[in-house]
Amino acid sequence: MKDVASRLTKKVQLTTDSHHAYLKVVDNAFEDEIDYAKLQKIYGGSEGTNDQERKYSPVVCTGCKTKIISGKPNERFISTSYVERQNLTMRMHMRRFTRLTNAFSKKLENHCYASALYFVYYNFVKIHKSLRVPPAMQAGLIKRLMSIQDIAKLVEIEAPKTRGKYKKINNGN
Repeated sequence: MKDVASRLTKKVQLTTDSHHAYLKVVDNAFEDEIDYAKLQKIYGGSEGTNDQERKYSPVVCTGCKTKIISGKPNERFISTSYVERQNLTMRMHMRRFTRLTNAFSKKLENHCYASALYFVYYNFVKIHKSLRVPPAMQAGLIKRLMSIQDIAKLVEIEAPKTRGKYKKINNGN
């Protein structure tokens, strides 16, 4: 969060869910230089469903409570919809983020690499219908459309092949 705060030049509005860890992290990163609100969704149980059915069925959102934490956030824009949509898109593109799956990352390092690769693809290669170009091109960060091959070349430049020596196994032949 401190990294995000250091990159911003203007005061921004932020909305988080009610996870209590956000309160301290946002305050430490931005102090009072942010318009910050939290949104708590209230869920109701589905009548007539047992625990096993509930495991696979979404619960019903029955309402929302908003609370202004600091600054003067515009109440019209207190929403977590954009980040929730991004989370859904990420889960749809990367199996390791889908729910109830066995396609998990065994190492945190590999999980981070997969996430980084996804975001490079999403921002520099994928043409978004609303923009008709990748977001990086819309923001003026790139002049031409990138491809998967371009990303592979970036990886090769950043981490040249350095394989260790392999020991030949003697099977008695």
